[in-house]
Amino acid sequence: MTGSELAADRRPGTGVWPLIRTERAALVVDLADLSDDQWATPSLCTGLMVREVLAHLTAGASLNAVRWLAGVIRCRFDFDKQVAMRLAEQLGATPAETLERFRRVVPSRTKPPLPAVAMLGETIVHAEDIRRPLGIRRDYPTEAVTRVAEYYQGSDQVVLAKGRIGDLRLVANDGPFKTGSGALVSGSTLALTMAMTGRAAYLDDLKGDGVERLRERCGMT
Repeated sequence: MTGSELAADRRPGTGVWPLIRTERAALVVDLADLSDDQWATPSLCTGLMVREVLAHLTAGASLNAVRWLAGVIRCRFDFDKQVAMRLAEQLGATPAETLERFRRVVPSRTKPPLPAVAMLGETIVHAEDIRRPLGIRRDYPTEAVTRVAEYYQGSDQVVLAKGRIGDLRLVANDGPFKTGSGALVSGSTLALTMAMTGRAAYLDDLKGDGVERLRERCGMT
């Protein structure tokens, strides 16, 4: 490895981008043969069908800090309005166009002013928002989903997560992730991550005295 390659490898977030690219590429493969009805399936994101969630992922991979700020100003600091505006920009006229637009951003390292691991989190969580309603299963690499879990347990930056798991002890049964103290919530790293981000559909995959407390908090925003 050259000196410049060593320096690049030490930059924060550098090692996350290959994981993001892998997850985006896997999602393209999983969605390649969907019917029109499947594209219109309600996702785990309230009010959005799976096609719209994919367009949201494309928007995130197409939006640098300057364009993000310009959109925020244009939407008068209404962040939800900005998200909806950028989604509409990337939706395309047909499901095939929606998928092609996402395929083109698979290698993108463009991002809003967020850490790269937040982009990995967006990719995995929204991929599950799409996959779960469609009955599509992916065995995520332990490294990727553990990094996401570790990020969310300490942050409310992108979505309320840290605040949702206060006084709970989360322990993964398929990897090294564990955090917190208090009532136990255990299960796969993916299920813990999705529950942390408010996806109630994953609570039945979890066990422990803290599950019901977490269930009560899944409506928090």
